[in-house]
Amino acid sequence: MRNRNILALTLAAATLAAVPAALPAAAATAVHPSDSRTPGGHCPQLSKKLDWYGDNRAKLQRMIDERGRCANRGLGHGGKRPVAAFDWDNTVVKNDVTDATIAWSLRHDKILRPKSWKSTSKWLTDDADRALTKACGTDVPVGRPLPTSTDTDCADEIFEVREDGRTMSGAAAFAGEWDHRHTVPQYAWVPQLFAGHTVPELESYAAKARKEALAAPVGATQTVGTHEIPGYVRYYDQQRDLIRTLKRAGFDVYIVSAGSEPVAEVWSKSVGIDRAHTIAIRSVLDGRGRITPWNQGCGGVPVNKGEAIPYIDGKRCFINQEIFKIKGKSAWEKQDQSRRIALGGGDADTDVTFVGDATGAHLVLNRNKSEFMCRAYDNADGRWVVNPMFIEPMPHKSGGYPCATSAYNEHDGRKGPVLREDGSVVPDQRDSVY
Repeated sequence: MRNRNILALTLAAATLAAVPAALPAAAATAVHPSDSRTPGGHCPQLSKKLDWYGDNRAKLQRMIDERGRCANRGLGHGGKRPVAAFDWDNTVVKNDVTDATIAWSLRHDKILRPKSWKSTSKWLTDDADRALTKACGTDVPVGRPLPTSTDTDCADEIFEVREDGRTMSGAAAFAGEWDHRHTVPQYAWVPQLFAGHTVPELESYAAKARKEALAAPVGATQTVGTHEIPGYVRYYDQQRDLIRTLKRAGFDVYIVSAGSEPVAEVWSKSVGIDRAHTIAIRSVLDGRGRITPWNQGCGGVPVNKGEAIPYIDGKRCFINQEIFKIKGKSAWEKQDQSRRIALGGGDADTDVTFVGDATGAHLVLNRNKSEFMCRAYDNADGRWVVNPMFIEPMPHKSGGYPCATSAYNEHDGRKGPVLREDGSVVPDQRDSVY
């Protein structure tokens, strides 16, 4: 039976099982941490053996107690369950599992030659088409594996387009119009690169890459073509513990990632999150069950070639659509508190919208991403929880964040000031948690 989270080209979009909405902030009953050790295990506790920055553990514990079964005993008996949602790469794990999967695939000749490189993305430029065609050649029959394990030029061009959106010569790989808060072409290109494969095949590549990345020592690197990239991935113990505690406290916990869904699913199950709770780019399958360059849409956007993916505002859209069952254009909009997540966790500007929508706590791992850190340090509602990365944290950012002028990612790709909900400008912020 096909992966239920991937669409058949001729079928309507699959939906996840219905999940009740998160509790509004006003409905929560405050519980002091000292009152949380009640009989019957109603107040699951975060481990005190794992290090968090400052009083972050206490802040998260308070939110868990307030929104979970500690203060709402009906959660286990049909009561509404609060929702927590996490980004994946560099939020639940250190480093990028998509890059790990692509790197493994390039080192093992798993990318199939497309009929034309232009067919892989609606935004791919002529420069990129020529560069990829020249580097990878035309000797390999269409649909057969490219020899990227030995062809350094081909591996380099593919990885450079994916990583930086440019060719090895520096030309733009993508051009045209797209909403820069709904998608980014090189992210959408990743599942498109695996067109022609079945979902089980892609899952097997992700699983093999996972095994290698977890076995490599912290700090290890690997070479793809001539690119040197991180060679290891680690689950953050603190995030494992947080997810486990949230689930014990009655939360529905989801992953929402801008990666390929089969790849995310291979990794997420090890923190107790199943396929039904893993949201990422959902490829459309052809009649033979093979991945195509098309993906599921959101918020009134139909099946498409990357116009709507879980990216910045797109993450809100997919959360609203898949978790809270909000259909049409309304899925792009911020909802009332009864239909928003209680906790959101992320590390980058790609996460700023959905993490900001959380009503209980906004958990931020500091990777020095300007728009996200402007929101976090402004702390408009007093619920932002900023933590350094748990492994190899970023150093202190000198000069601060240009919140008042150029930290916001505009829909047309320009940069602008970060605004609060009342329209006031967020002042520039200094980096203080590192």
